[in-house]
Amino acid sequence: MGANSDFETRLGALFTRVFGDSAALETVKRLSGGASQETWAVEGSGRTAILRRAPGGTSAARSSAAIGLSAEAKLIVAAQVAGVPVPKVLHVLTDADNLGDGFLMSRVLGETIARPILRNEEFAAAREVLSQQCGTALAAIHAIPLDGLPAELHESDGLAQIAQYEDIYRGFDVPRPVFELALSWLKSNAPAPMPPVLVHGDFRLGNLMIDTTGLAAVLDWELAHLGDPREEIP
Repeated sequence: MGANSDFETRLGALFTRVFGDSAALETVKRLSGGASQETWAVEGSGRTAILRRAPGGTSAARSSAAIGLSAEAKLIVAAQVAGVPVPKVLHVLTDADNLGDGFLMSRVLGETIARPILRNEEFAAAREVLSQQCGTALAAIHAIPLDGLPAELHESDGLAQIAQYEDIYRGFDVPRPVFELALSWLKSNAPAPMPPVLVHGDFRLGNLMIDTTGLAAVLDWELAHLGDPREEIP
């Protein structure tokens, strides 16, 4: 039996534990979305779900700013309680599952790619309300009480964010006048910091599931941290 078959066998066992003895896994499909984590669509017995898993099952954050998948699952639960549209976390993987690090969540239908969302007629009604819905979701995220949030969250204010991306830029060792000017201006004109709140950290098309009625779910919380709420306003 190959490695992929072993994976599907273990995933099938998990599927039955989560959805009940009468539920049997029928299809497993790797999705293209998710640049740093694996995303699998699983379906069977009329049930559908999404497995978000560390590559190969081994947790390795893509950067020092990324939180782990178990922490991400806790944030999604907290966001759901706060009224933010998110997938429902069905199960957080444990050692007993033998599938590595990750979590199983409900599948939310819609589109994440900017081009069709911004151009296709089927999303015309969604475009009329999307800005307001995003603002409402961000306000709810920023109002989530900090007590009880995962310990993995770090604090990073505006200047720290600038320093982080300047370090990345410097690492390429390819100076660009426009970036030098931008970084200099940002550091010289940084506003006074605000009290830290929970910020999503990557709130944009691509990480938002949009259906014909508007915002269906906020996805990919791996860059969430405590910071300035103005960071999320483009």
